[in-house]
This record gives sequence, C-alpha cells and structure tokens, in this order.
Amino acid sequence: MYLPHHTQVQSKTKPTLPTDAVMTQSSDLLELPSSLRIISLNCWGLKFISKHRHERLVEIGRQLATASPAPTIVGLQECWTQEDYLAIRAQTKAILPHGKFYWSGFFGGGLAILSKWPIEESRMYRYPLNGRPAAFYRGDWFVGKGVACARIRVAPGTRKEDVVEVFCTHLHAPYEQEPNDSYICHRVAQAWEIARLMRHAAERGHTVLGLGDFNMEPAGFEHVLVEAHSPARDLWRVVRPGSAVGAWQNAAERARGEPVPTAERCLLEHGATCDSCFNTWRWSEQMRKDLGKDGVVDPKQPDPRARRLDYIFLSGPRWKAESVEVGMTMRHPTLGCSLSDHFSVETTLVRQSAAADATTTTPAEPPMVSYLPLETYDQILAMIATYSLRERKQRRLRTYHFLAQIGVAIGCLVAVWWSPRNFVAFILMLVSTVGLSAGVLDGLMGWLFVKGELRALKEFEFEVANARDFARRSRAGDGKEGV
Repeated sequence: MYLPHHTQVQSKTKPTLPTDAVMTQSSDLLELPSSLRIISLNCWGLKFISKHRHERLVEIGRQLATASPAPTIVGLQECWTQEDYLAIRAQTKAILPHGKFYWSGFFGGGLAILSKWPIEESRMYRYPLNGRPAAFYRGDWFVGKGVACARIRVAPGTRKEDVVEVFCTHLHAPYEQEPNDSYICHRVAQAWEIARLMRHAAERGHTVLGLGDFNMEPAGFEHVLVEAHSPARDLWRVVRPGSAVGAWQNAAERARGEPVPTAERCLLEHGATCDSCFNTWRWSEQMRKDLGKDGVVDPKQPDPRARRLDYIFLSGPRWKAESVEVGMTMRHPTLGCSLSDHFSVETTLVRQSAAADATTTTPAEPPMVSYLPLETYDQILAMIATYSLRERKQRRLRTYHFLAQIGVAIGCLVAVWWSPRNFVAFILMLVSTVGLSAGVLDGLMGWLFVKGELRALKEFEFEVANARDFARRSRAGDGKEGV
C-alpha cells in the first residue's frame, strides 16, 4: 500500500517566481503571508554508504518542487554532498529561491535550509559535546554535528514576530538501547544547547522553528529538556496530544497500556518517521524477496518498532499549527525504494491576526523556561557523573597504552641489534613503527580530546546544577515541585 503523501491543505501563500538566491527585496516580500508550509527531512545522503543516494535526493528535490501546498521553509539533514544539495536547489529554485548549505567538521554537517524568502543571517553552531574521534566508524565527531541557524524575514517592516529564526539540527545517533547508550549524555547536552538557542531567539521576540532529526522519542530526557528550557513546543504533540510517546516496544509507551498500533496508525496518528514497515529500507532480505520491487504493505499489520525521531518545534504567538503530518512516503518511481530511511514531518502554520489574538482560546505562549522536577535534574547530573568517570578511565587507559607502546618500541629497537635475519629486523621495525604510531594517536586523544570533553562536561554540569538551583528556588516560592 502507498499512503497519501500528506493530507492536502490549501495554502494562501502565492507561488514565488524564480529568482537568484540573493538577499534582495522581491515582489513576494510585499505581501504578508497568511500561512507557512514547513518541511523537515533526513535525506540519508551518506556518500559511498547510502544506496542510490544521488537518484533518491534528486527525486526528493522533485517532490519538494511539485508538492501541494508548496513548501516555504525546508530543513534538510544528512544532505552531505554539494552535488546533492545543488541538485535539490536546481529542482526547487522556482518556489524556494534562497538556500544555505552549512559547512562543519571534516566531512560537513549534512545540514541545509531552503527558503522562499532571503536568509538575512546564518551561522553554524557546533555542539561542544559531539561524539568521540575513536569511534571513526560512526563518524559523528568527524562531521561536526551542530545547529544550522538561519534568520528569515517573512514580511516587510520591522515587526519582530515577522522574523523567523530557523534551527535545523541532527542530534547524535543512539547506537545502543538506553540505559546502556554511552552517547546519551552527548545527546542530552545537544538538546540542552538547541533549547538555549531557541530560547534566546524567542527572547528577541522572533518566531522560532526547530527542525530536524533529534534522534529522540517524546518520552526521553532530550524531548523534556527542549520543551522545558525553551518556549518551543513539539507541534505533533500540540495537534495530537494523545499520540504515542515512543515506539510501542518502548517502556514508556508500553506503560500507557495501548495495543500494538497498526502501520497505518503509526504513520497517521503517531507520526512515525523512522522504522516504519512502509519504509523499504527497513525491510529484511526475506521481505524484499516476498514483496518485490512494487511490494504492497498491509496497512493493518502491527508495527511495534515504528517511532517518531523527526520534529518541528514552534514558538511564536502569531502562528498556529493548522495541520501536521508525515510526508515523503512515496517510493522512487523507477528504483521502487523509499526516498530516504526516514519520512518527512510537515506542518502548515496559519497566521493569527491581532484581533484573533485578543479573542483566541488557544493556550498562551509558554514561559521562556519552565523548570523540571528536581529529580529530573538529579538524574541528568548523575548521568553526567557516570559518563565523566567513564571518560576519565578511558583517558588513563589511553595514557597507559601510549607509555606501553614506547616501551615496546624501545624493546624492538634493541632487539634489532641481535636480529639473526634481515626479515626479522624488518618485522621488529614494522611493529615498533605501527605500534608507536597507534600509541601516540591514542595518547593524543586521551590528553587532548578527552580533556576537552571533560571540560565541556563540567560546563554542562554547571548549567544543569544552576537550573536545578533556580528550580528549587521556584518551588520554594510557589510550593510546587516544578513544571
């Protein structure tokens, strides 16, 4: 079965004429938009690794260009190469004439933002805690993950609320199941950082959009932190407050006592953008053989693994979510595969007039910071302490390895003097060179990287402890445990 791309919502925004992506006033800026169409998608565009990478991303560009209603702001993750980015830009230039590809790390952050309106300012904010260089086979540290920031004015004039600050991110991937995920401390720290960026933008009076693959489920520490320490709200939960808080096999979701959801329900009600059985990249080899290239998935089959990892967060009293849905569920027209290993999350925001603001029954804009229960801060501090101990141990082991390799190298050099054969001397020199090189590399990681990581952990620990102190004072002042 192919589910509809998304529920059709008529947009009042007029189509944009093709223009060069330069920061100039154009005719589309002369009107106040009545709606915004926002899309966030993890493209799965890893060079040399992702199958059919370029063909899929070209098709993603075509789908964006022909979508109805037309998108006005798009955030992309895992768009790693300029070739793919430029291919998408070429396809979407008529409706999204402005864009920015963000550079970061050794291989790029994989982030891009496309916009109907000029990008007035942009920056790439790299996370202080962002994986480990020793895990080169995972690559999170090498790509320099962070937040792609763009400031976009969607209407003429100087009104602060007409400036949209877009924050597009891709948090560190979970490689193990919690609580055994050794990277959860990094991911929580990253959620803390993007929450702070969004809070600062809201304090400037701007509309805030947080887009991306957050690699978190709604019941996790990361989700709680983003909504507690910024005024931005998860639009899926705003529109569908009864939706799942994780995959059905997640303990938090199981605790709700809901039956195993069908694949269709996961998509339409729970917003599952990842691990859906509709996504061909999740299929096992046996499923591929059974279903074939044009295989039809039964929408009523149970889907306990499907989960929501992609989000759109919003802060701004002038905009209200009219709809939110999962998109990009179609397959490539010739390859027969899903366009990415994620589906997109999409929303239509409608503008609230000043008169509507005075009579609206929707909840008021949340405070900039709504403190968590003290126990939550204590759990995070305990997590930081546990991870710090792990890294200190790693630093000692790397130092011991370096010292041991110096000893091995000296031993090999001495042994060469009594070597009976040339090939034995060669082997000894090879062992000495390779071993010492590995030891030096390990020692540098221990002395430089781990030390820097421990300092970043100290900063994060202080910020959490400081927030806990303010939460305690707030509780003492109003008699509550926190919000």
